[in-house]
Amino acid sequence: MGLDDRKLDVLRAIVEDYVATQEPVGSKALVERHQLGVSPATVRNDMAVLEEEGYIRQPHTSAGRVPTDRGYRLFVDRLSRVKPLTPAERRAIERFLVGAVDLDDVVHRTVRLLAQLTRQVAVVQYPSLTRSSLRHLELVPISTTRLMAVMIADTGRVEQRLVELPAPIPADDVTDLRRVINEKLCGTRFSDTPPLIQALVEEAAPDLKGAMTSLSTVLLETLVERQDERIALAGTANLTRGGLLDFQGSLRPILEALEEEVILLKLIGEVEPSTLRVRIGDENEIDNLRAASVVSTGYGPGATIVGGLGVLGPTRMDYPGTIATVRAVARYVGDLLAQN
Repeated sequence: MGLDDRKLDVLRAIVEDYVATQEPVGSKALVERHQLGVSPATVRNDMAVLEEEGYIRQPHTSAGRVPTDRGYRLFVDRLSRVKPLTPAERRAIERFLVGAVDLDDVVHRTVRLLAQLTRQVAVVQYPSLTRSSLRHLELVPISTTRLMAVMIADTGRVEQRLVELPAPIPADDVTDLRRVINEKLCGTRFSDTPPLIQALVEEAAPDLKGAMTSLSTVLLETLVERQDERIALAGTANLTRGGLLDFQGSLRPILEALEEEVILLKLIGEVEPSTLRVRIGDENEIDNLRAASVVSTGYGPGATIVGGLGVLGPTRMDYPGTIATVRAVARYVGDLLAQN
């Protein structure tokens, strides 16, 4: 059954009051706090319909009502406006992120900022190597038979690997290797490099083929085969801020899920460009998170998505404010990566 505008207004009021007060909401309170333009009796009738349709429920006898997952979903889907950030919040985001000195600093500042602004658990994925391009490769001689390969991505991510060479190599040959590799691979997405790396071995001069073969093995392992994704987490203590009804009375499943990087990557790492995703309660595929909501989006320079970020908290969440904050922080981080 479709809901008319008045019942949608009643649902919106219930969600907003429950999020703000952590207390089940009654019809008398709704009429007093909101300009619904109808009598308490009409509101009670509307609440009865909302309950029958599964949008609200009564947690215990003689109590008010609280939204269900279905009610929150309808509320989010019908959001006519996302709460705009204040000029002070925007300035705070910009100031906090602009001071970052390197990629690690950007990620850690971002995750702390998200946790502070939303008062939820914040998760930020480091820029994924599979979505990044090679900006520069540096080869640093450690000895005549050992090199340090330093790979710098366009996102600022740096990977270092030791390369054991089959035979001693002079400094001039190291310079030649560096030049040839950078000419061939720079600007290429890591996921597109395998045929180019194979071509480097095939095209190498005879006296460099052994060294290039060793280097190519390390490059393939680092740029393509290693799924070494990293996650930063902040604000876990925010989970304890809620009421008894949050997380169905137990934090343990949520905390166990937050310990698993694979789960966190699944939550925020599978993102499409320009998409913000809100998963509420049972919409989460992970059993331990069926009492939580997750708001996530992708970030990156320009239209390129290199990672995901988001927040996790109770279904009793300030969705308009959280959505606006997640979007704004993702945009600022993307702009920062584009500038650097």
